[in-house]
Amino acid sequence: MKSLKVADYMNHRPVKLHVDMPVAEAVESLLLSKQAGGPVVNDKNKIVGFLSEQDCLSQMITSSYYREQVCRVSEIMQTDVLSVKGYHSVLELAETMLKAKPKIYPVADDNGCLIGVINRSEVLNAIDVQLRSGYKS
Repeated sequence: MKSLKVADYMNHRPVKLHVDMPVAEAVESLLLSKQAGGPVVNDKNKIVGFLSEQDCLSQMITSSYYREQVCRVSEIMQTDVLSVKGYHSVLELAETMLKAKPKIYPVADDNGCLIGVINRSEVLNAIDVQLRSGYKS
């Protein structure tokens, strides 16, 4: 069975959010990309957090009520981020996904810089491709 690496199935061009970005702008980026969340990076592209749609809901309601958009991503992002490396196994990530909450994992290089993201659908696709190729033999 061929080894399934995260780098072969990840999204190489994910939404990238910045710590100083207004939450409303981050939400717009997430909606346009149809991603349920995205990694937050600093000015050196190092992953420093993650912002999900759920993180944004309360803040957007407050902003809507008061008609203010002063909150920044850094104020509501999650800082305890589970990430994977491109050379990690998709099957091991799938097992992690069964136990851990995140649906989307940032993919980092060995320096902690963002190189992509991988979500449950991409993991399922990788496993499906692998299974189908095994049936053709």
